[in-house]
Amino acid sequence: MALVLKSLNWLLRGLLGLAGAILVYAAWPVAQGAWQAQKADAVLNQLRTGRPVTVTHVDAGITALNLAVAADPTAGRRLQRSELVAGAALTAGLDISVEQRVVWLRSAEADLVGGLGSAPARGVAWARLASVRQGLQGTSRGVVDALLMSIDTAPLLNPIWPARLRLILDNWVAFTLQERARLEAYVVMTWRLNSERRYFGAAVRSPVDELFLRYFLRDEPQGQEELAREIENFKRHGI
Repeated sequence: MALVLKSLNWLLRGLLGLAGAILVYAAWPVAQGAWQAQKADAVLNQLRTGRPVTVTHVDAGITALNLAVAADPTAGRRLQRSELVAGAALTAGLDISVEQRVVWLRSAEADLVGGLGSAPARGVAWARLASVRQGLQGTSRGVVDALLMSIDTAPLLNPIWPARLRLILDNWVAFTLQERARLEAYVVMTWRLNSERRYFGAAVRSPVDELFLRYFLRDEPQGQEELAREIENFKRHGI
């Protein structure tokens, strides 16, 4: 009996060791991907906060995220890379050619389509896809579809309300009548839920934009007066 127990003990240890080895083998790509992705954190934070970035830092971040995706090709890693690449492409102050911006935007679009195919409940990523398509195609049905998915998956995510408002105004002609009614109600909802409305003033880039916003807010108490104040405030001081 003692011999049997000893044999079983060694067998159990061997199985535990094998399980540990398998776990390490399975976890290694995730750990490697995370380690590489961390190298891009600094430049990502700069883009998120609007601080200046250099092409050198962007290239280094993209290289790190390329390695991260190669090690751990998950939806999350691809969406992370799309944030950096799209953010750099849409940063006006970055000293790169139009051709390079297009290359980056197409790369970001491919990552977003692939990533969202596996993880569709990502409202921010859908909004990013809409912005990327806006940069590549201008007003289009592709922008509209991505924007509507963003609203469907995360309607109350107020940090991206300003970006959505800009996309709504830029693509108004591409919406169907039913979609226009829905988006008008959505804009009114965001107005009512947010006491900080400076981004409404910032969204007005033309008399047509102002006309649309005034129409959306036509039934809001003091809406016209407050919108006028926000527009004037933005003209004077910016955000």
